This record gives sequence, C-alpha cells and structure tokens, in this order.
Amino acid sequence: MTFSSDFSMRAYMTISIVILFGVNMPAQSVPAALFTDPPADVAHPARLTVLRIPSHGVLLNGMIYQPSGAGPHPTLVICHGLPGNEKNLDVAQAVRRAGWNAVTFNYRGSWGSPGDFRLSQNLEDGEAVLAYLRDSENAKRLGIDAAHIAMAGHSMGGWVVAHTASHDHHLAGAILISAADVGKQGEWPYDRLEAMLDDCTWPLAGVTAEGLADQMRALGSKFRFENMAAGLLDTPLLAVTADDGFAADTNTLVNAIHAEGGHQVVAIHFATDHNYSDHRIALETTILNWLETRGGS
Repeated sequence: MTFSSDFSMRAYMTISIVILFGVNMPAQSVPAALFTDPPADVAHPARLTVLRIPSHGVLLNGMIYQPSGAGPHPTLVICHGLPGNEKNLDVAQAVRRAGWNAVTFNYRGSWGSPGDFRLSQNLEDGEAVLAYLRDSENAKRLGIDAAHIAMAGHSMGGWVVAHTASHDHHLAGAILISAADVGKQGEWPYDRLEAMLDDCTWPLAGVTAEGLADQMRALGSKFRFENMAAGLLDTPLLAVTADDGFAADTNTLVNAIHAEGGHQVVAIHFATDHNYSDHRIALETTILNWLETRGGS
C-alpha cells in the first residue's frame, strides 16, 4: 500500500500543545505506531488475553492487549471513568503497536464485574490489578516487565491513578486524562452532584445517583487532589486537560506538586471535549511520546 503525500504530510504534522509546568516536551510528530502495524512475529504474535483479576473476593473483568515479540514488555494499565462509556481502547491499541502491553479492567460492580459499585472500592481494585500484574507467575505468563508498569486514568479513573501513584512509588509513571477530583466533587451542592450523576448509573450495580452522591460526600477531604501532591513529587506524571470543566482540578494538583518542589510533571491542554472526540490522534500521540521517555524492555 502506498501512502499519498497528503497523508504523509498530515501524519507528521506537529501538534500544538501548552506546557504548563515541569519537563518540556518538544513539538511532537505523530508516532509510526498510530498508522503502521508492527512486523508479524510468528513465534510471538500480538494477541488479546482475557484476565480474571482477584480483588477482595471477586474476579474483575479485564483484558491485556499484548504486542508481538518475546518480551517481557513494559505495561500500561488504563483505568476508565464514571461510568466508563469512553474506555480509550484506541489508546490501548496504539500502546500495543508501540510495544507495550495495555491492560484494561472494570471495577467491582461496573460493566459486568461482580459486586456492587463503590467509589472507595475503585481504589482497592486499582491496587489489586497492580498486584496481579506484578505476581511473578502472572508476569511471566503474560510477558510483563514488572519493573516498568505505568498507569493511565480518564476522568474518575484519573482520580484512581493519582491516589494509587501517590503511595505506590514503584510505578514507572502516571497519566491523568481530564482527571476528576472526586474528593472535591463531594463538596458540591447535592443537587449539582445528582444532576451530574443522573446518567452514570445504568452500567453500575447496586447504586443510584443519590447513592453515588452520598459516596462522594463521605470520601472526605483527604481524597482531594492537593492532598495527594506530596506523594507524587518523584513520580513522572503526564497531566492532560481539555475544555470540559475538569482542567481546574488537574491544575490544582499540578500547582501543588510544583509548589512542593516536584519537577517531573508534563501538563498539556487541548481545546476539545471531555472525551477528546476531535483530538484522539493528538491524545494518543502525546501518550505514546511520553511513554517512550519511560523506557522499558
């Protein structure tokens, strides 16, 4: 197949980004992994494996997108938001083409995973996924380089990642995509909370919009972003924001890390919606180029 000169020009066009704090990233070209399949490896082909991840007495539904090659490979865990309609599976596929494993999963009580949905449990589930991937038998079977695992989270998933990375200092890095400060949202007026949550409960088990609002209000201030900053000072962090009303939450965290002397933060803003509907290539490019700086096998 021959690519037209117009396609080539667009494929390598640079993306305009805004760097707020920390490490500067140069103007980015679209990585080849976004438009080129890797060479086939008959002995070690790319594949998709179903995971059943133990977490507090149940098995979470999960998938691992595995690249070709013998491995072991660095791994990105992708945490979805609330309720998780956008699961960033295009990111998972791009990450795999770039030579990383990509792991997706559903929290307890969401999208078919057993149990009732509870926000505090999502934090436990994120930790359970990491424990599963770091287990030596699982890592060997799945081709995981346990020393190079990073996490990415969208919206509420960004809150899960920020909280997890603030005390798990073995991560290779953390990516926040329009992260929502769930701890701060619990302080919103009740009617505003319920209105936001009204369309979020249908794929979730054992919870209503009113119940979710109660959960947010019960979390308390220790789950706010700024209270995670001290634990993130030495964690390489990519913070991506959009014109969706959530940027201030991420900026609060970035400011707090910066104020305490953290200098491993790359913050990028795109003029798009919460799902990056017209900036998917830009989002994937940013993530792949940042992951390249995180090394791995």
